[in-house]
Amino acid sequence: MAEDKSIEEILDTIGDQHARRVLAAISREAQSAKELAEECDLSLPTVYRRIELLDEYDLVTDHTLVAEDGNHYKVYESNFESTVISLEDEEYKVRIYREENLPDRFSQLWDELNPE
Repeated sequence: MAEDKSIEEILDTIGDQHARRVLAAISREAQSAKELAEECDLSLPTVYRRIELLDEYDLVTDHTLVAEDGNHYKVYESNFESTVISLEDEEYKVRIYREENLPDRFSQLWDELNPE
């Protein structure tokens, strides 16, 4: 999971210009690799490499769709809402916030604010 990765690994990933362009595009709407290549002006192999890298850090999800001709293809979308880089106890931490875990984060925050 991305939360377990080092700050350097995550910053290297999102620091890559092509990866950022792909992330920006799929944060607006789910797109196929071909659509991403066209929108981001990247080669298809470059798009696939960046998607693979982003997937390694759980920053993208994919869904398989069926075209009118019966062929299957994947569309990709961003798998997070925001990231926060903070300095805690002289150590940098990266938090990746996902929409689906908002209630869990609220519970965790509540527990931290109200110790037993």
